[in-house]
Amino acid sequence: MNITDVRIRKINDEGKMKAVVSITFDDEFVVHDIKIIEGQNGLFIAMPSRKMGEGDFRDIAHPLLSETRNKIKEAIFAEYEKVLAEKDAEVPEE
Repeated sequence: MNITDVRIRKINDEGKMKAVVSITFDDEFVVHDIKIIEGQNGLFIAMPSRKMGEGDFRDIAHPLLSETRNKIKEAIFAEYEKVLAEKDAEVPEE
């Protein structure tokens, strides 16, 4: 399975949640609402989840292998850094 598209849908400058991402596999399957979160040890990804009962969250979709999670994380972070660099390069009009 190959990652064929990564889209940073929303970037937040404030707060712990830094971005919301959609990722496409093999131009056939998409997962929305992956979040980039600033944690105590740096950025990490949180897969889409649903609140269950008293504050517990359960992932709706997630990789089964750590290698797959790393592949997804690397693709997302590469696109996130690219979008941030483009945003920083924009010169505000005066």
